[in-house]
Formats: sequence, structure tokens, C-alpha cells
Amino acid sequence: MRVHGFLSLLGVFMVFSRADALFGHGVLRCLFTSTEDVLYLEQVYYNRLLFGQWNSTLGKYTGYNEKAKEIADALNKDKKFLHQEQRNFNKCKSLIPLVFDKLSKPVEPTVKLTLVKATGGRHPNMLVCSAYDFYPKLIQLSWLRNGKETKTDVLSTDELSNGNWFYQIHSYLEFTPSPGEKISCKVEHASLMEPKLYDWELFDESERNKFAVGGAVLLLGLLVFVAGLIFYKRNSTG
Repeated sequence: MRVHGFLSLLGVFMVFSRADALFGHGVLRCLFTSTEDVLYLEQVYYNRLLFGQWNSTLGKYTGYNEKAKEIADALNKDKKFLHQEQRNFNKCKSLIPLVFDKLSKPVEPTVKLTLVKATGGRHPNMLVCSAYDFYPKLIQLSWLRNGKETKTDVLSTDELSNGNWFYQIHSYLEFTPSPGEKISCKVEHASLMEPKLYDWELFDESERNKFAVGGAVLLLGLLVFVAGLIFYKRNSTG
């Protein structure tokens, strides 16, 4: 079984005819099972069909229709083209040890906690726990409120591939703030000797201050309302 590595794209090109626009694209692929078993492919597609292909094992370009065969014959006689394809293969092969080195050991995630405004739902606020650039794929994010795990009002994404063998994941907790409450995101991953806690209470002082300011404004508004109500009652009684 080969591991597929997409090193880069040749690009996308458009070809226009009188009747309609025709679409073509090319792909470079580096396939490998070890540092020695490496296959380099360049493939060109036209109208979603394979038009032509360079195969490093065959050492030649192959066309898949009459026009493509003409082009392939010319390329296979072009020494500059053949030399460039050999350089591309060598570049592909040189990157394989780096890939195996990266994938041979777990990579610890970078974790970030973010406070956002909840849209809908029963709570005004939402905490987002995001883990980035970790390997291997398997990871567990969970929420603790004052040290106790909660699964209420929690939503998580699946592990999402970054396209470079690393992954990211996001977990969301809707909540209504309580005075003195500590909320933590617990991360469990193969790169960690033990689960790691990221505390929102200690994570971002500025975001805690937002709640403090908001609470003060709410309290001030409530006091003004109560004072006005008392004044109104007294005048009504008088």
C-alpha cells in the first residue's frame, strides 16, 4: 500500500472553444512506501479525462489519445525535458525521509481558548477550544466546570486535516457566566504524558475583564431601575 504525498500542483489552465469553455488541470504526485520505493507522477487532465502522464518508473511520458501521443513522442526525445523530470524525481525522493521523520513521533497540539458571542441557544456566550497542528489524528477535547466534566451544551468538530499530515479540531461550550466559576478545556493526546488543562479563568485576563465590566454595567443599570421604581411608587402613593 502506497502513501500518497501531494507535493505541489502544476496549476490550472483554461482552453476555450467556439462552443463552450473546456477545462484542464495538472497534478504532481509523490507516492511512496519507504525511502527507496518511490514513484513520481505528473498527470494532465483535459475535460476530466487523463490526457498525458509522466511515470518515473517507466521513465517516459505517455499520451492517452492521438494528440497526446504526438506530444509524448516529442517530449520523450527532448533531453532537457527528460533531465528536468529526473530532477523532479530526485526532489520528490529527497523529501521522503523528512516525512518519515515527522510522522515517527507524536506532535503536541497548539491549543487556544477564545470567547465568542453565542448565536441563538440558551446561553449568551460561547468558549471555543481549538487544537492545531497535532499528530497523530486521535485526540480528545473535553470541558470541565469547576473541576467537573460537563457534556451539556457542548459541540465538537471531527479532526480536520490540514493537508500536511497534521490536524486540527474545535470544541464549543455555550455557557452563562457565574461569579468565580473556572472553566477548563482538557486535552488528551499521544504527545502528552498526561491530560493537559487549559483554564479560561487564567488564560486571558482581558476576556475576564470584559465580563467584569459587563457585570458592573448591568448592576448599575439595575440600581438605576430600582431607584426609579421606588421614586415612582412614592410619588404615586403621595
